[in-house]
Amino acid sequence: QSGFSASLAKRLNELGAPEVVEAQDEDPVHPGRILIAPGNSHLTVRWVGNEYRAHLSNGPAIHCQRPAVEALFESAARSGAGANCLGIILTGMGVDGAKGMLSLKNAGAMTIAQDEASCVVYGMPKEAMQLGAARKELPLQRMADVIARFSESISIPTTSAALAA
Repeated sequence: QSGFSASLAKRLNELGAPEVVEAQDEDPVHPGRILIAPGNSHLTVRWVGNEYRAHLSNGPAIHCQRPAVEALFESAARSGAGANCLGIILTGMGVDGAKGMLSLKNAGAMTIAQDEASCVVYGMPKEAMQLGAARKELPLQRMADVIARFSESISIPTTSAALAA
């Protein structure tokens, strides 16, 4: 896994718009920038000072995964980022992310699962749908547009007081 995420970020940057980087510990999280979890590290977010920051850890595997999207989704829900989050589960095997996506949904996030017809493996999206964690189920071909529209519509709070509101 090591090295794959950096080369993936580089390749995605070559394809065009938003900036894609392999996350570093304490990177700021903001619209228009995509952070990819480095191989063998969980990526989580937390509120630090007046902004969201990435946090990397090598804690235990979750659902046999590290990185696990479960850790990311749960941390976003706990950090108060809910209404400013778009949680998406794409094709994949297993249950990673379903419970975390439910936490995000309950925290006010928009949550989407890839539809069965466009999945190679309908495991993770199916788990999210069965749990009631996804508000919508969409084909892969519609995801880029949904992400772009969502990122244009959000505003990240600039003080911790905004999180309490």
